[in-house]
Amino acid sequence: MKAAVLHQYGGELKIENVDLEEPRKGEVRVKMKAAGVCHSDQHVIDAHLPLPVPIVLGHEGAGIVDAVGEGVTSVKVGDRVVLNWVPSCKNCYYCRVGRPDMCEEAAKISAMGTMLDGTTRFSINGKKVHQFPLTGTFSEYTVVPESSAIPFDNDIPFEEAALIGCCVITGVGAATKTAKVEPGSTVAVIGSGGVGFNVIQGAKLAGAKQIIAIDILDDKLEKTKTFGATHTVNAKETDPVREVQKLTGGLGVDYAFEVIGRPETMEQAYMMTRKTGKTIVVGVSAPNAKLSVNAFSLPYQSKIITGSWLGQGNPPVDYPKLLDLNDAGKLKIKPLISKIYSLEQINEAFEDLRSGKNIRGVIRFDE
Repeated sequence: MKAAVLHQYGGELKIENVDLEEPRKGEVRVKMKAAGVCHSDQHVIDAHLPLPVPIVLGHEGAGIVDAVGEGVTSVKVGDRVVLNWVPSCKNCYYCRVGRPDMCEEAAKISAMGTMLDGTTRFSINGKKVHQFPLTGTFSEYTVVPESSAIPFDNDIPFEEAALIGCCVITGVGAATKTAKVEPGSTVAVIGSGGVGFNVIQGAKLAGAKQIIAIDILDDKLEKTKTFGATHTVNAKETDPVREVQKLTGGLGVDYAFEVIGRPETMEQAYMMTRKTGKTIVVGVSAPNAKLSVNAFSLPYQSKIITGSWLGQGNPPVDYPKLLDLNDAGKLKIKPLISKIYSLEQINEAFEDLRSGKNIRGVIRFDE
């Protein structure tokens, strides 16, 4: 079985023959059909998310259940599933108060790059290979916990369904759940990648009257208009803070989203937020990165700055809702896909990701 394996931080992924164990009790084997290429995977390559290596990356994926372990009841062989890389334990404090995205057990397991029992299912010549938290979608097959396989019954193509698992739920949820964007409000979104486009979609869905997309690539900025952006700002050509102030009559926006993961753009987002407004940090920075804001402005201007992880999502509940919104034409998933790659082209896909060429690149697996 072929899989893309990262052996060292900063290196390329290597397509290798990898062994995969049968699913154990409470586990599911999935034949992968499509996997999105996400910045979160790039963060592992860059050691910003220092998961153990060697590792099979990929977390945004969809496929068909190929085998089930003992005790599995929620899916069966032949089911179409979208994978969930943050399955909740349902027992920790955060799960009990309705924040499964903050599940303590999922966070602990994620740092280990293993299955729930602390072991791995991938190996090469008897040596263990880790997997991106409870998924590992850059592989022809993968084994995941039952809670990581969310079934869906509509006929959406797998390439589109895969994107529900990260960029769609994260972006739409950041706008509708974390920020709770209100009808008639003003929004700025810094960063026009897969998640940024979905923040824009989420803001439009929530009824924002003005949505300002900010990036440094004109072709991407032009595309944001088809997803709901009313204005665009090229941050390479003008000061984005000053331009947002100008577009909002000097007030700033009600909600500013940073979707890149750089402290300097987080600070820009905060500066373009009006008094009593909200700054939402969605982008993931390096673990040692520091954010500097004017402390006096927090009470004096009554601003709120907060983070958003997985769009405060609950995948078993939110995946079907997002698919329904797509079916109803209220979300655009297909246009997010800039290019389809084979597994053998995965390093090209990451190069295109780093260059900003794609909204989303997707790996399609052979039949």
